[in-house]
Amino acid sequence: MAPEATKQSVVGERYVENKLKHDVRVSNMTAAKKLADAIRTSLGPRGMDKMMVSGNNDVTISNDGATILKTMNVTHPAAKMLVELSASQDIVAGDGTTSVAVLCGALLDKCIGLLGRGVHPTVISDSMATACDKACEILEGMAIPV
Repeated sequence: MAPEATKQSVVGERYVENKLKHDVRVSNMTAAKKLADAIRTSLGPRGMDKMMVSGNNDVTISNDGATILKTMNVTHPAAKMLVELSASQDIVAGDGTTSVAVLCGALLDKCIGLLGRGVHPTVISDSMATACDKACEILEGMAIPV
């Protein structure tokens, strides 16, 4: 008998996957969202500092998102992407590392809700790409040439 992860059932002439793909998507998004939630409280003028203690008892205190995320020992692949996103933001702009992670977490939270309502992942992805294009267009229109 096939393992549970590869089981499929026949409906008419096409195959319908079991719930595995949905569960994996939600699990990945939830892991990244939880990481974003962990650093959310360090955002803004009233942001709290985080104290991280390494395995050899080195203490790091910071409210910088990139520093916090680099110090954490993240093992989940989807959560690691959030760490890399924050590091990229630090390299490109030098700031906004916490904001980009929190924004990503908020978008993922909405995606989880849409998936739960039965919206297809491709529709969500295409809609986000369209929204991104429109937001860039609006921001470029608001920009003042230097």
